[in-house]
Amino acid sequence: MIYFVGAGPGAPDLITLRGRELLGRADQIIYAGSLVNPALLAYAKEGCAIYNSASMTLEEVMERFAAAEDKGWMTVRLHTGDPSLYGAIREQMERLDERGFDYQVVPGVSSFCGAAAALKAEYTLPGLSQTLIITRAAGRTEVPEKEDLALLASHGSSLAIFLSAALMGELREKLLAGGYGADTPAAIVYKATWPDERVIRGTVGDLCRMREESGITKTALVLVGAFLAGSGARSRLYDGAFTHEFRQGREAP
Repeated sequence: MIYFVGAGPGAPDLITLRGRELLGRADQIIYAGSLVNPALLAYAKEGCAIYNSASMTLEEVMERFAAAEDKGWMTVRLHTGDPSLYGAIREQMERLDERGFDYQVVPGVSSFCGAAAALKAEYTLPGLSQTLIITRAAGRTEVPEKEDLALLASHGSSLAIFLSAALMGELREKLLAGGYGADTPAAIVYKATWPDERVIRGTVGDLCRMREESGITKTALVLVGAFLAGSGARSRLYDGAFTHEFRQGREAP
């Protein structure tokens, strides 16, 4: 069996219980070394074969899968955050399907969740934003035309932008062109939940300065939106005047 496991945002104790248990049982671990905290490898059993995929091609990863299957080994393919976000797992699963290899996916805590925790923020505040857009700026990897950052910014919703810290100038211009004001709150969160986590707060207009002064060019999320500034309207879920399935509403005194 092959397991695609989400490693979580960085802190070793933020991997799921299932993910940690599988790491401890694995005969082979292939981990995304450019992003996954190597401290997670401490959960591996003695004698486990460990490979860093940062220097490997897709074909080389598939060779390691096949070699382990021939030996009857269990493999953990350890991806950062949750493997469904920018994890490049679809191309691996398609090739496993072609070979008839069995696999499962174990979800993880994404870094956009870790970044919100670092900021003590909620993306979906009543009256401010009920939508979170997860995206990236176009770079060496293109994005579909309809997902151009300026078009996404036109919604005015909360934004979590991955893999774009090195493109801050272009990112800033796209956000402004899409309708965010220069004074819209923004934050750069570097290595959320890692021991060297850093949080830089500012505005969309400040983004280039924030990057230059911090020196951050990778392993960071850019968060944008009014949710960073303050509170929205009170949630109806816990409003005493609001009736729902579990509680009868009452008039305020």
